[in-house]
Amino acid sequence: MKKPCSGRIPATPLITHDPSFSVWSFSDHLRGDYTRHWTGYIRGMGGMARIDGKAWSWMAPSAPDRMEQISSAVYPTRTEYIFKAGGVQLTVTFLSPLLPDDLDVLSRPVGYVNFAVESVDGKAHRVELYLDVGMEWATDVFDQPVLWMRQRIAGLQAMRAGTQTQHVLNRSGDDQRYEWGYLWLAAKEDPRVSTGAGADQPMRRAFIEGRPFPDTDDLAQPRPIYRGYPKLAIRFDLGRVTRTGAEAQALIAYEDIYCCEYMQRKLRPYWQRGEATMADLLQTAVVEYPVLAKRAAAFDARLLRDAEQLGGPEYRDLCALSYRQAIAAHKLAADFDGTPMFFSKENFSNGCIATVDVTYPSAPLFLLTNPRLLEAMLTPVLNYARSPRWRFPFAPHDLGTFPLANGQIYGGGELSDKGQMPVEESGNMLLLVAAYCDAVGDASYAGQYWKSLSDWAAYLETHGFDPVRQLCTDDFAGHLAHNANLSIKSILALAAYGKLAAALGHAKVAGRFTKLARTLAVKWQRMAEDGDHYRLVFDQAGTWSQKYNLVWDKLLDLNVFPDKVARREVAYYLGHQEKYGLSLDNRKKYGKVDWIVWSGTLAETKEQFRAFLKPLERWLKETSSRVPLPDLYMTDTGEHVIFRARSVVGGVFMRILADAKCRARWQKTWRQADTSIVVPRSEWK
Repeated sequence: MKKPCSGRIPATPLITHDPSFSVWSFSDHLRGDYTRHWTGYIRGMGGMARIDGKAWSWMAPSAPDRMEQISSAVYPTRTEYIFKAGGVQLTVTFLSPLLPDDLDVLSRPVGYVNFAVESVDGKAHRVELYLDVGMEWATDVFDQPVLWMRQRIAGLQAMRAGTQTQHVLNRSGDDQRYEWGYLWLAAKEDPRVSTGAGADQPMRRAFIEGRPFPDTDDLAQPRPIYRGYPKLAIRFDLGRVTRTGAEAQALIAYEDIYCCEYMQRKLRPYWQRGEATMADLLQTAVVEYPVLAKRAAAFDARLLRDAEQLGGPEYRDLCALSYRQAIAAHKLAADFDGTPMFFSKENFSNGCIATVDVTYPSAPLFLLTNPRLLEAMLTPVLNYARSPRWRFPFAPHDLGTFPLANGQIYGGGELSDKGQMPVEESGNMLLLVAAYCDAVGDASYAGQYWKSLSDWAAYLETHGFDPVRQLCTDDFAGHLAHNANLSIKSILALAAYGKLAAALGHAKVAGRFTKLARTLAVKWQRMAEDGDHYRLVFDQAGTWSQKYNLVWDKLLDLNVFPDKVARREVAYYLGHQEKYGLSLDNRKKYGKVDWIVWSGTLAETKEQFRAFLKPLERWLKETSSRVPLPDLYMTDTGEHVIFRARSVVGGVFMRILADAKCRARWQKTWRQADTSIVVPRSEWK
């Protein structure tokens, strides 16, 4: 298989674990710019190699001479760069082992930087490697004073840095970074490994000139970042390297102490729900690296193989670039009883936590690779919705602003229904709960929240088919009344509720809602009819929009709409694509990556699906927006609109999820890893 994302892309993921611990390269060449947090703030790393006494930079402008960057490739869990200089080839791999069927591993805030060096000119070369990490990783902004220290951990060389004043969970917001917790840099104990801490230039100059780190660390602390830009640094003396090669490895980790708050309860990260310490975590991470690297490579190969078989190299590349971003826009926390809570952050939007209409588009990735992660997103919302705090007959929009999930803040919050998204979120929750229960083969989860689900179904029965003017997830070009795509969501949500009712033994309810959904689907076709396609809104001829919500009809085996609806829409879409893809509707040339893939999933052939992906592939290579994969952009110019690094790109995995054979293979994997799932899907009625 050809290496995925081997050409130009908007931005390249490096160390990506959660909304704060997320560092990218915004440049084609790793040495061409400082590495950055997804928000754009510098989160610097410097990398150099000394080959036969001459220093070369391979990451950031850290040495005068630069190694040639031969290639780069982005896989779901890792990014690989290959450099060459002085007769030596250096392969640098950034690994974030975000394995979805292993929540303990997925929740670990540890990234690996692995180095593989070999001679490529038939000669032996003396090689040393250098890596530093900026202490600004542990701050929000550069004027915050930091402290640093060495830590004695058996078998490791380790250092950490953090802000002088630790205001844990002291605030919430969107364009913010943690200012509490500690950045760690570590490596396995080895006489060939040395470490240093302090201002970047003295340490970098020492490496360039072939001198060791100073015997004494920089002790001028605490001090703000802008005074000397202090770094944690590590160097490896690999000795004489031949064609057989040599390897080294560094660990970059982040200890956030408490990571989120839920209904005023401070939560630990999931990996720390027991008595585990950061020392335990780092020791385990070092020991388990060989196994984790193999598991991650196998996971990557499997996911990309499915993507390429279903959608060609265009789809493979999109999935490769989306995976880590979708995971890293969440934080996996543990409730007081150990229950996993997977909180999303609505990046570069409003910073909301656990936004329902962000969970909805991201869900395909988690339904495919481990539905327990979707459960961990739904449970905090459902528990909040059935509490006295939530007094509305429709589903909530969010739980607050990241990292504080203490109650909805969007629109009227908990005080009024002004600015709410009642049809959108009620439909989302009903479909997501039904999809989760369908995936695990057990509807008992829905039974725990039946009162709330029934209230939302009743609301949609009254208000969902022909929605009044209100907010929806696609209101970028303005709010709408009589929204045909929103109506589809409502109809299918009612059918999904009927399916859940049947599974729970509520036969009369099931029959009534199934019949209602099918009756409304017939009515919908008549009201939305517009010749060779269906309208954007019921009362405006000559309009059109993507009807991506139709994907659930076949995926959940609801069979409410006839096949001709999707077939007609797909044909129309393929005749109305712009240079960089399909617009959301006829009003403005806004493209939405996740919805384009959902609409493409309605296609009946691989060739049709690929026709949706080819403009997206062109956009990835040509867009002037150098930010982590944006999901909203202009289909004519390719410029991104506001959003970046959001979890919604988990929606690009919808095509794999919709393939029955692929879905069955992935189910087998996560069922084997989750002994609580005992009922085969085929036996759930």
